[in-house]
Amino acid sequence: MSRIGKKLISIPESVKVELRDGFVFVHGPKGDLSLKLRPEVKIEIESGALRVVVVEIGTKESGAYAGMTRSIIANMVNGVLNGFEKRLEMIGVGYRAKESAGGVTLSLGFSHPIEFVAPAGIKIGVEDSTKLLIQGIDKHLVGQVAEKIRQYKKPEPYKGKGIRYVGEVVRRKPGKAGKAQ
Repeated sequence: MSRIGKKLISIPESVKVELRDGFVFVHGPKGDLSLKLRPEVKIEIESGALRVVVVEIGTKESGAYAGMTRSIIANMVNGVLNGFEKRLEMIGVGYRAKESAGGVTLSLGFSHPIEFVAPAGIKIGVEDSTKLLIQGIDKHLVGQVAEKIRQYKKPEPYKGKGIRYVGEVVRRKPGKAGKAQ
């Protein structure tokens, strides 16, 4: 079985975890999340901690599902307690963002501005005009929204222009070299 799957998940006082009909429900100060359990794993709740148990012992996939389920539930507990965030920065002449109703308007050098509407549970803020802050309680959804925005203009290797994560290193290429005579 997975080493991660064997670890206990401690449940803080302000977070409540329920099991109903094959679903795990996590309620916390920032919101509620749910997860449908796979048939290979089951959950045991014991005095302030949660344990993921493998139902079918011996198969390689069941141990992997236990580790994955444990990680997802731990992220759910952390999300409803603290939340998650991703930061993006836009590098390029004229690249800027502006908050709009329910999302953000991006100017990325195209002939038209791009209207990005944030899905439910995601808040997009603009710091400066070139930095975006994406916040939410669902780690997967926060990362998915950040990547979707990044896909509009990926960082290119020659001039370094595009949308990138804050702290991301883009390897630069030298470009064409002049012919030496």
